[in-house]
Amino acid sequence: MIIFPAIDLKGGRVVRLEQGLAERETIYGEDPGAQAQKWLEAGAEWVHVVDLDGAFTGTPANRAAVASIAATGLKVQLGGGIRTAEAVQTALDAGVTRVVIGTRAAIDPQFLKTLVRQFGPETVAVGIDAKNGKVAIKGWVDVLDIEATILAGKAFECGAKYLIYTDISRDGMLSGPNLEAQAEMAEKVGMEVIASGGVSSLKDIVALNKIGADGKGRAMHGVITGKALYDGQLDLKEAIAAVR
Repeated sequence: MIIFPAIDLKGGRVVRLEQGLAERETIYGEDPGAQAQKWLEAGAEWVHVVDLDGAFTGTPANRAAVASIAATGLKVQLGGGIRTAEAVQTALDAGVTRVVIGTRAAIDPQFLKTLVRQFGPETVAVGIDAKNGKVAIKGWVDVLDIEATILAGKAFECGAKYLIYTDISRDGMLSGPNLEAQAEMAEKVGMEVIASGGVSSLKDIVALNKIGADGKGRAMHGVITGKALYDGQLDLKEAIAAVR
């Protein structure tokens, strides 16, 4: 299981939000590239970056910060406001390895299918954010009347290989991941699932890593963790060692 340390960007700074709410913002740093370098030195190979400005406005807004992160040599998985093929190409030109399509994939699966064909399944992932099992879009502002597992099935049919699945109620709350929901998603959908939301300790990392170990379901491909790292409740080196 891959550990993806998270870097959330807002106004060029490293921040974290509670449950995706802009008014519940904590600033952790002014230099995203320096933060990425810390994760690299701790043993990370990937970093999960979210352009929060892009997520809220629909237009990517932190290209310089993203480029500074990619310049460290980390593989960058980027989401937030990527809703056109041009935005995908711009991200790739900035050094991004994989983009995450969320809102546009939810409202226009055919668009996701086109992107996967154009850029490849290793490059285009789908992000599904859920609130009480229902899909949330536009920076989690709007909730659609569709089950997350149903949308994931449609994404799989569109050729998507990677799925970042976030439980909004747990995000930034250090309350522990929704293991049942993550296990259900991994079992029901034939995609590589990356869990996001709620990781608070090494115990949570170990629990996610055990999903599918009994052979009854699919193992988790990865886990994204942010606040626990920034608040010192989780050590990245220990987390990486625990899943190797």
